[in-house]
Amino acid sequence: MKQNTRVILALDITDRHRAMETVEKARDSIDAVKVNYPFALACGMDAVAELAGSVDVICDFKVADIPNTNRLIVEQVRKSGAAGVICQAFPGKDSLEACIRAAEGMDVFVVTEMSHPGADRFMIPVAEDMAKLAVEVGATGIIAPATRPEKIATLRKIVGNLKILSPGVGAQGGSASATVKAGADYVIVGRAIYDARDPGEAARKIAEEIRGALQ
Repeated sequence: MKQNTRVILALDITDRHRAMETVEKARDSIDAVKVNYPFALACGMDAVAELAGSVDVICDFKVADIPNTNRLIVEQVRKSGAAGVICQAFPGKDSLEACIRAAEGMDVFVVTEMSHPGADRFMIPVAEDMAKLAVEVGATGIIAPATRPEKIATLRKIVGNLKILSPGVGAQGGSASATVKAGADYVIVGRAIYDARDPGEAARKIAEEIRGALQ
């Protein structure tokens, strides 16, 4: 996955035409597109494949099942041409290893801590352990919250050179500049781009903010 702007567009849209149009408008200022279950269920995996033909796509399916089911899910993601998949660590090492094996070289990102307030009950207490598991199984990187940049800094010490993707910039209150300064490699932005009057301009401004923070 290229690292030019460090912006990943979270395409949380269920209208295929609008989704494709948004990607075209923002294309020059993003490095990749993240799609989730609502997009795939509404638009189909063929829409994922269409996107993957022109931009790196990460399937944010937060894969979290027994090893065999994880394998089946990740195989379908790989067949779509996606560049990466997001998986959960909490089902355990064997389930996560099944994702790694099925990926066959595709990027696998492991959720350590989600960006919403409710993560404080079950995820935050074990986020560091899940980051250690991501390192242990050889994942490409982790997902860490832009809404809590201090945790990004903590998790960076654990994962070393693994990539850190951080959701929560924009509508959830996270700052793109604070996120990259804390150690994230990419920021994931959804509503602040796709709900903007001009998605291309919104993406460009976020990319500029990141560029300024890294200088």
